[in-house]
Amino acid sequence: MKLKSIPTAIALSLISIGISHIAYTQTPTAQQARLNQEVAQLRPQGPSGLEKFLNNHASQLKNPNPEIRQALDKLCQQRDCYASKLYWYTDIEQAKAAAKASNKPILSLRLLGNLDQDLSCANSRFFRVALYPNAEISQFLRDRYILHWESVRPVPKVTVDFGDGRKLERTLTGNSIHYILDSSGVPIDAIPGLYGPQAFLRQLVAGEKAVKEYNKSQGIARYNFLRDYHRQQLASIQRQWLADLANLGIKNPPRLVEFTPNNNEAPSASVAGTIAVSKMRVESPILRNINAANNNQKALREITDAATWEKIAQRYAADAKLDNNSVALIQTKRFQDSKSDNLQRVVSNFQAAMALDTVRNEYTLHSQIHQWFMQENATNNVKALNDKVYSELFLTPNADPWLGLMSSESYSAIDNDGIRK
Repeated sequence: MKLKSIPTAIALSLISIGISHIAYTQTPTAQQARLNQEVAQLRPQGPSGLEKFLNNHASQLKNPNPEIRQALDKLCQQRDCYASKLYWYTDIEQAKAAAKASNKPILSLRLLGNLDQDLSCANSRFFRVALYPNAEISQFLRDRYILHWESVRPVPKVTVDFGDGRKLERTLTGNSIHYILDSSGVPIDAIPGLYGPQAFLRQLVAGEKAVKEYNKSQGIARYNFLRDYHRQQLASIQRQWLADLANLGIKNPPRLVEFTPNNNEAPSASVAGTIAVSKMRVESPILRNINAANNNQKALREITDAATWEKIAQRYAADAKLDNNSVALIQTKRFQDSKSDNLQRVVSNFQAAMALDTVRNEYTLHSQIHQWFMQENATNNVKALNDKVYSELFLTPNADPWLGLMSSESYSAIDNDGIRK
């Protein structure tokens, strides 16, 4: 019996179904190989390549499997990119070329470790949870900035082995900073450490406006603009500082003080850890035990007492509120099988720590950066500025290979002081 020919449309439909079925039933290894090829083709295309990937896998991204997540992390060069959908350059020259082509400023992140790895420094991990997935921030960054990150140095890691099969992995010390650069890579401002989402967004908006104004002038007028801009920003911070303390009934408020580390002695890791409150809450239990015998007693002096900082932070609680995307990411990463009340407590504690970080970073670290710009103190070049920030603000200078975790004046009773190569 002679078979009737199958209509072309039906044949194509059957072929399509067959291909879809093959793709659907691919093993994770085969799927990962196919995704890796796709990423290799799309990564050089920049943000447009990311958009193509997102469109190609729109249905899968509603509930992304590990293979899709891993592919996105490679394409974006950021861990948990499925939540933020942000493309990051890791070559500053490519970032500058993209900025010039798009007439956008650059947001350049400097961190310890790598942004696409789970165990980067604590603050960069918090950025990936609290800031980058935030719907408003993510959209603003895609529309208004070219993103770039660069690792300052590897992040110290520690594994606590409990001896019964359980191990706890953490990072120690290290801080992160976002630089706002013009399209040629000139620093215009910086956002030191962790800010709450709304406070961070205000910094991004102000930074973009500053870059536009900077680009309107030439030569000496540009330097004059930067000095005036940072003078105004510092004056605004100081006014707000006085208003906050006056609101608390403090009649003789302390002046915003510069950090002046002892240049003859590298700061200890525990001192550097006090710079970032949210990071400190993660790292301090480990640091406290590691450094119990050799704690540097010359700890960084508080601008004011902790209780006052807490009261000031409460005034800005709204700035640190996480949006639904960030809360969902926290739940995915830790609380899939836990009760919702545990999640709410963790979110509440994290938001309180962010609010505290925000006011301390703005009043102490950012005010110092504004002063450096007013003085043109190592601010013309982002590398020189970054070296100064890590040395004098974050207290983790490149000159100290141990980042404050070793002391030449203490005795550990461990062979070679526990140094292993």
